[in-house]
Amino acid sequence: MPQLILVTGPARSGKSEWAEHWAKQTQKSVVYIATSTVLADDAEWQQRIELHRQRRPMDWHIQEVPHDLVEVIQTADVNSCLLVDSLGTWLANHLELDEASWQSYVEQLIGALTPPPCDVILVGEETGWGVVPAYPLGRTFRDRLGALSRQIGAISTQVYLVTGGYVLNLKQLGTPLPPNE
Repeated sequence: MPQLILVTGPARSGKSEWAEHWAKQTQKSVVYIATSTVLADDAEWQQRIELHRQRRPMDWHIQEVPHDLVEVIQTADVNSCLLVDSLGTWLANHLELDEASWQSYVEQLIGALTPPPCDVILVGEETGWGVVPAYPLGRTFRDRLGALSRQIGAISTQVYLVTGGYVLNLKQLGTPLPPNE
């Protein structure tokens, strides 16, 4: 039975490394889905991408998928493991969508993951633990990412929180919120 794993946590917490660890454990052909694109004029962003590249095994297949994540999931090989890094970057690529269009896109994503066609590991950022953003677009990003993580967490086989260099299995330790009524 394919697994759906959500790995979440703050910046630089180790969530990508934990997701990569899980992908290796599947012993399947790993397809690394990079939701960002290389920005030629942003040297710091290029360094971050390079650090991720250096950690990945050479036999992993890499796909840059800044937009069409649903299609990639729907067409995945049952014998593969998709590692999607990250939900926050993917969301940022769709931030211009109005609320109805965004909700439709989220429904399509949840539909593609229920059940997952293969093992899928999603990396998502935790952005709502600090100050409320002072500008509307920042609040929209934070709210959408929080809601998306909650929806994916509800259907995931495993949910991990990585913070301070430690990993917590939230499905094991936590109690799910009751459904909205």
